Amino acid sequence: MMKKRIVQLLLAAAGLLCLGVGLAQGGYQTTLAKAVRICMECIGIG
Repeated sequence: MMKKRIVQLLLAAAGLLCLGVGLAQGGYQTTLAKAVRICMECIGIG
């Protein structure tokens, strides 16, 4: 049971680390720009 908990914590830490790296590299700006473009196409403006 303890090993399962350790694995869960390590995976959560790895996920947070990857999230932090993505934010530091500006990945959210690309994702936001793509989301806005898709929304504009869906409603017929873009």
